[in-house]
Formats: sequence, C-alpha cells, structure tokens
Amino acid sequence: MRSNEEHIEQEEHWVSVSDLMAGLMMVFLLVAIVFMVDAEIERNKIRDVAVLYDRLRTQLYQDLQEEFAPDLERWGAEINPDLSIRFNDEDLIFDRGEHDLKPAFRNILAEFFPRYMRIITSEKYRDDIAEVRIEGHTSSGWLGRTEDEAYILNMGLSQERTRSTLAYVLNLDTVAGEKSWLKEHMTANGLSSSKPIRDASGEEDSNRSRRVEFRLRTDAESRIATILENQR
Repeated sequence: MRSNEEHIEQEEHWVSVSDLMAGLMMVFLLVAIVFMVDAEIERNKIRDVAVLYDRLRTQLYQDLQEEFAPDLERWGAEINPDLSIRFNDEDLIFDRGEHDLKPAFRNILAEFFPRYMRIITSEKYRDDIAEVRIEGHTSSGWLGRTEDEAYILNMGLSQERTRSTLAYVLNLDTVAGEKSWLKEHMTANGLSSSKPIRDASGEEDSNRSRRVEFRLRTDAESRIATILENQR
C-alpha cells in the first residue's frame, strides 16, 4: 500500500515539475516574441528613416546640380551624389603650402556660398541639415620630409585652410542673416592626405587631392545612429 502511495507522490511530483517547465517555456516564448516585435519595429524605423534620407539626398543633389551646373567648369568644381561640392583647381584656391585664399577663390566663394545657403536653408531642407562641413585636403607629399612628417605638416595646413575658408564665408554680407544658423551647423575639418584622389591606375592625383570640399550631413543619419544606439 505504501509503495502505491509513494508511486502516486512521485507522479504528482513529476507532473508539477513538468507543469513548471511548461510554464517557463511559455514565459521564454513570450519574451522572445516581445523581442522579435521590438526588433521589427526598430527595423521599420530604420527603413523609414533610410527611405527619407535617400529621397532627401536625391532631391538635394538635383537642386544643387540645377543651381550650379553652368558654373562648375569655370570654378574647377564638381558636385557628387554624396552631397559634397569639391573645389579642386589648385591654381584657383591656394598657393602651394599656403593657407590664405587666393583672390580667385574668394570671388568664387562670394558667388557660390550665398546661393548654396539659399538652397540648404530653404524651408524644404533647413530642419533636415545636421552639419555643413568644410573639409580641407592635401596631397601626401611634403618636400624633404618623411611620410609621417608630411602627414602631420599637411594636417596643420589643411586645418588652416578650412579655417580661412570658414572665416571668409561666415563674414560675407550676403549671408549675414543666417550667421546664427551657420554657427550652429558649420564646421571646419582638416583631413591632411587621408582621402587622396586617385586616377584610373590607382595612383594619387596630387593636383586634385589638394582641394576644399563643402559636404552636407543630414539629420536622417543622426536619427539612424540614435535608433541603433538605443538597440544596444
């Protein structure tokens, strides 16, 4: 009789354990479903922002092309789909090894920058611009210096050139009404020879590597970064 009672108790014990395990499995399943739903929501957010960014970038690129296409050859400039405008005719922008703007480049900037500002601060784009970057780039060489020495010297030179460019455009009378916005959004970035321009053979094109670029970063990139940060 006692053996039967023990057998029944063991069965009840295993039934309770199996019930507990089933309950735990349901909890884990619900947690997994919640995580899957949250992940899908975040993926949808990133997708929506990416679509917004792509449309914004495409429209901005088209507007910049339409505005400046007739002047690019004369300025020694080009517009790229990544929203960078590159001035790379070294005969127009700086003397070799110097950071003072040549008169020709001052004239170009005085013509270019107010029109550029009119586009990017328009109601269509104003709230979506996170940063207006002025980038200074050099070639990799420096006569009589080692590769590392040349890189450091060119870093200082590229930074001085971007500061000279920033100071000039910031003080143009034609953009005085947007000076506060500019101070919030514009940065000067010297990059030395870290991003050289290469020719078809893969060799550095030293002349085109010496350049100044205006590059836009939209708020869509910041939004994606925020979503990804929140997922960690």
